[in-house]
Amino acid sequence: MRLPLYQVDAFTDRVFAGNPAAVVPLESWLPDAQLQAIAAENNLSETAYLVRSGEGYELRWFTPAVEVDLCGHATLASAFVISTILEPGRAHIEFATRQAGVLTVTRDGDRYTLDFPSRPAAPAGSPDPALVPALGGPAPAAVLRGRDYLVVYDSADAVRALTPDMAAVAKLDLFAVCVTAPGEGGVDFVSRFFTPAKGIPEDPVTGSAHCMLTPYWAERLGKTVLTARQVSARGGDLLCELAGDRVRIGGQAVLYLEGSILV
Repeated sequence: MRLPLYQVDAFTDRVFAGNPAAVVPLESWLPDAQLQAIAAENNLSETAYLVRSGEGYELRWFTPAVEVDLCGHATLASAFVISTILEPGRAHIEFATRQAGVLTVTRDGDRYTLDFPSRPAAPAGSPDPALVPALGGPAPAAVLRGRDYLVVYDSADAVRALTPDMAAVAKLDLFAVCVTAPGEGGVDFVSRFFTPAKGIPEDPVTGSAHCMLTPYWAERLGKTVLTARQVSARGGDLLCELAGDRVRIGGQAVLYLEGSILV
């Protein structure tokens, strides 16, 4: 069997930056074990699978190790593939997902805007005592928790300088760790994202994390439209907007690779 494969760099306007995602359109769903095996073989932070459903698409995301409940950059990559290759010019796409409900993506020129659920974090109370030592940096200004830990530092430099012990991070009691700080140079906030237990030591640009970051920084800065930068080695830029119980996340994407999978 031959399956189409597209690799897209998301949240960037150039190749070799942003977050690479594989996008695999399917005629119908393959067994879960085969979907996971393909994602492991791709060895990217996410592989997205699409199946046409009416006027929209069903969408699932897999890391090299697990299926995840929500993924931003691979949703952006999927919308890019649909609107530039599968249905050129399509400007509005609905994705039915298994755990995050219906997600929509709109295209305006080269920019794609994801409509995702807002996921505010709450003060952590008693976070895992191994958390701060695992991150390899100074004591944070605050620690919150939702699906993931949200660890807040005072400066972008402190976030960049963190040297996490990935083996220790992998043993923490939540899905992942997102670290953040006020931005600089016209950027409202910066972040990094670590989830080694799920097969991704450091995710280059994490759209889903901004479902938690956006409500935090919107309240703290007193504004609903924010510019964000993920300061991983590859780096990526996002435009975020808090709209009630939804978060709109905007960015660009570029095609890196087009090929076939033989299974």
